[in-house]
Amino acid sequence: MPDNKSEGSPEQKGGKEQIVEHIHVDRRTQPGHPNRAPEPVAGKDSLRWLYISAAVILLDQATKIFVINVLELYQRVNVLPVFDFVRLHNTGAAFSLFADAGGWQRWFFTILALVVSGVIVWWQWNLPRTKHTVLSLGLALVLAGALGNVIDRIMYGYVVDFLLFYIGDWSWPAFNVADIAITCGVTLILVDNIVLESRRGGRRATD
Repeated sequence: MPDNKSEGSPEQKGGKEQIVEHIHVDRRTQPGHPNRAPEPVAGKDSLRWLYISAAVILLDQATKIFVINVLELYQRVNVLPVFDFVRLHNTGAAFSLFADAGGWQRWFFTILALVVSGVIVWWQWNLPRTKHTVLSLGLALVLAGALGNVIDRIMYGYVVDFLLFYIGDWSWPAFNVADIAITCGVTLILVDNIVLESRRGGRRATD
């Protein structure tokens, strides 16, 4: 009587080996595998994010032109108990950082923003084509904010700020649409790096 516990025929063993090999090959396609083939980069597809950047830049410049035409320098218009429209000229960085420097900051921040903008465009071009929507949106917003304030520095020598929040005598530095875009963009980049990258099976940028 044949032994049911005996090993299978060579054909059966060969079939098992093929299944194991097939599973092994499939695992190499999973995220994080050291031998995983590189994903195709976004390339020209990344240029679609420039439409979002352009729209934010247009909004930023339109609001600044409106403020320049409607408000005098330092004029404030109360909207809420904690919020005013105001016209301020910021010679520093976002949220009035380095505004009291001796004038060098105008061209320093202009050149810095242009370099960062070039890096962002290169970064978006070389991102994988899929599963990086949040990161791409964040980069597009940072690009828009950087270029929005660069336009001000080149045209006026300062950045026009007009949104002022305060409580009593304390106030947050005035800001504009470009600053909002930068803040939201950096937040999305951090969310992608800290949360979404691990879900994709990759490693954090800080690892």
